Amino acid sequence: MTDITIGADISKDHIDLYSLPGGQTLKVANDRKGFAAILKWIGAKGVQRIVFEPTGPYHRAFERFMVVQGLPLSKVNPRLSRRFCEATGQLAKTDRIDAALLSRYGALLEPRLLQADTQIKSDLKELHMARLALIKDRTAAKNREKSLTNPLLKRHNGDRLQQIEHQIKAVDEAIMAVIAEDRSLKARFDILVSIPGVSQVTAFTLIIEMPELGELDEKAAAALCGLAPMSRQSGRWTGRAFIAGGRAIVRHALYMPALVACRFNPDLKAKYDQLIAAGKPPKVAITAIMRKLAVLANALLRKKQKWQPKAA
Repeated sequence: MTDITIGADISKDHIDLYSLPGGQTLKVANDRKGFAAILKWIGAKGVQRIVFEPTGPYHRAFERFMVVQGLPLSKVNPRLSRRFCEATGQLAKTDRIDAALLSRYGALLEPRLLQADTQIKSDLKELHMARLALIKDRTAAKNREKSLTNPLLKRHNGDRLQQIEHQIKAVDEAIMAVIAEDRSLKARFDILVSIPGVSQVTAFTLIIEMPELGELDEKAAAALCGLAPMSRQSGRWTGRAFIAGGRAIVRHALYMPALVACRFNPDLKAKYDQLIAAGKPPKVAITAIMRKLAVLANALLRKKQKWQPKAA
């Protein structure tokens, strides 16, 4: 195993790369010719990891190409990499500097390598991103509906809402069709919907946005969706714990199921009532139930078994 680490700063038109050790640099176009040039630049050298940040649509073709070539990739959180940059004392920011810092970040902290993505997972991710965009459009249209007075504009807005609802339904059906065709995904989906309070939408959101579920320990599962409490303590002072970071999409998807579970899931209802009786604010109690749901889903997927009520 070699210790060569490459940082890749990806923009719309170009990719800047920096290799450690050695400090070699390369700048190529963000297209297939550029990707081929990267492979030629790497040559026969082994690479421990190529570290990059997600940049919306601009990194996806690079990621797919490098995965097909069998290269080890680490996709890191931009907020964490920026904090690392500040900790090094580097205040200047250019594409070449960012690439160098990403290579140092990867060499020192050894972030997790991406699993080889399949075309099915890519299709699901694309469909889900489209669904989230439609949800935002629907919310904006509903907000406009409250202030419109012109009959023509009200009619146009109503037509747009109907169109959005139709498109959301079509995307949901497409997602479910993809899941139904894959035996592994269908098995995971069936396990998740067996949990009281977890709807089809929540289940496929967890499958798409948190594919690591079933491979983590309890603390890692809670932290990955941003539901692990962060302690605040210094000397004799102890502040309130809080949640931070993690995948917001997953956290949002667990909120409504947690509300339902507080009423209809006997195990989680008992936990919620216990927290309220102990004087915890309702929001804190609901957050705890969201965390319990994430941990429960992770445990059931790891054991490959559906939810069963506890025996009395």
